[in-house]
Amino acid sequence: MTASQELLRAEVARRIVTARPELAARHDLLTADGLLAAKQEITRAAQDAKVLAVCVLRDFDLPAWVRATCAFAARVDRATAADWRRDFTRTVFLAGNPDNLKDRFAFGHVADDGSAAWQGPAPAEESTALRRLLKLFHGSAGLPTRPSTVVRVLADRDPRGRAPVRRELHVATAGVTIADSLVHLNHLLVEAVLDEVVGPGDELVVRQAPWLPASAGPFAAVRIDGTPDRPDRLRAYTALTEEIHDA
Repeated sequence: MTASQELLRAEVARRIVTARPELAARHDLLTADGLLAAKQEITRAAQDAKVLAVCVLRDFDLPAWVRATCAFAARVDRATAADWRRDFTRTVFLAGNPDNLKDRFAFGHVADDGSAAWQGPAPAEESTALRRLLKLFHGSAGLPTRPSTVVRVLADRDPRGRAPVRRELHVATAGVTIADSLVHLNHLLVEAVLDEVVGPGDELVVRQAPWLPASAGPFAAVRIDGTPDRPDRLRAYTALTEEIHDA
């Protein structure tokens, strides 16, 4: 994706203003320095997030995880979602087998194949025991390239009042680890579900490539962050297109 840094900053600023409008009063989010300062403040605050979700991962299969993440997000009520958005939908990913934990911990959602399970979003202290028990999920390998896959999400929900749509879900792989992809995709997907950009019965065509193709836009939602070596240099990591209509 070859959008200018100015356009990328504007999109990041929009997300920050939506979640934490008071930050806009302290930082000029449309300048590189101002946005970086705001993001540093957000990063520091994330360690003391008041509301967060926890995802326990046994293994990672991208299409299955996309489906399960959307199902989890769809079960979050509006009041909880508003509190979670103030902490930028913070989610902690832990390595573990949900099946071995179900007798000790209550999960709000479990993937159909048992590969992942979620607690929260809830006050951080409610997941302290689980977070102390398990180690962080360290997916240090790169996300492998694979053929495009169609994932139908929220198929078990009542679609009345909204016709299902098809979108492309683009995922950048160049220099991105599996753990990083989880973070970027999680923010994009849960916020898209909470904003009703993604709804019952929608089909997401998952496409992986080294970089997001500029020709794929316009986008309905996009996840943007700095690069590891240049936090002030923004890059689009994953994005949802507008609706795709058959020719």
